[in-house]
Amino acid sequence: LWRSLNMTDTTKRIVYTNSEGGLTIVLPAKKCPLTIEEVAKKDVPSGTTYHIIDAADVPSDRSFRNAWTYTP
Repeated sequence: LWRSLNMTDTTKRIVYTNSEGGLTIVLPAKKCPLTIEEVAKKDVPSGTTYHIIDAADVPSDRSFRNAWTYTP
């Protein structure tokens, strides 16, 4: 029961600019026992600034996804 209360919030996404200058969007796994912050610390490269955003804020049209940027 404790783990189920701390499962990753799948309504959130982690975004950061990768080493190639593109935008990386991390989608947490549905049954991950980590919090969204723990996923970010695990998956985002050390020293990289990241933001946690609502999944609804990610464009659904992926036609130009290589041109996506994020400004907080």
